[in-house]
Amino acid sequence: LIIWRAICISEAVVSTQSTGDVCGPSLARILGVNGQSVHKSAAGWSPVYTLDDIAVMSIDFLLSSEEDAVIWRGAKKNGMIKDFLSSVDWGELDYLVIDTPPGTSDEHLAIVSLLKQAKITGTVLVTTPQEVSLGDVRKEINFCRKLRLPVIGLVENMARYECPKCRTVSEIFPATSGGAQALADSEGMPLICSIPVCPQVGQSGDNGVEGLDIPTEYGILVEQVIRFCDG
Repeated sequence: LIIWRAICISEAVVSTQSTGDVCGPSLARILGVNGQSVHKSAAGWSPVYTLDDIAVMSIDFLLSSEEDAVIWRGAKKNGMIKDFLSSVDWGELDYLVIDTPPGTSDEHLAIVSLLKQAKITGTVLVTTPQEVSLGDVRKEINFCRKLRLPVIGLVENMARYECPKCRTVSEIFPATSGGAQALADSEGMPLICSIPVCPQVGQSGDNGVEGLDIPTEYGILVEQVIRFCDG
């Protein structure tokens, strides 16, 4: 959904990979291209296009079934990540967006190492309000600092739920330690936005449908990322 917003706002040529999430890729379904396959030529793998403006590459395209489990050790996973970054014929891009799993694992180290010369513009760290999630993100912040990765900002997901009938706002995950805003303040980085729970977002992801009425916070997020990258 963030990628759809990026096209609407910037009219940029965007590519996106689920490179880091080798074991549980879902980007193909979210963007409505699950079941597609990629082809290899002398120029490299040809990514799958959702629109003229979005190229997608995912381990999902290489599996014989959506239900197949990817049971790989670190070396094989890192080799696939290297192939995705160096052997895909992306063409000319404005933005390359890489989706990674939570944590600070082999996937993250491999991506940072392989893109060292290209210089990663920045990272967006996503958390939910409860302390269990915030604790993981603190480790990710330390990871970024040790590897000198710029952090664009934090995003608080599932921050609240607003009943569509009575408009009562509820905290699904209570921010017992202050939530993402307190973490952003303590770490000296911006909180880009707090995204509410939205059933339409889940529906859009399941069906690969663009154009549903989704929270304006997604647009705020994309605008901030574009401003950071272009600034």
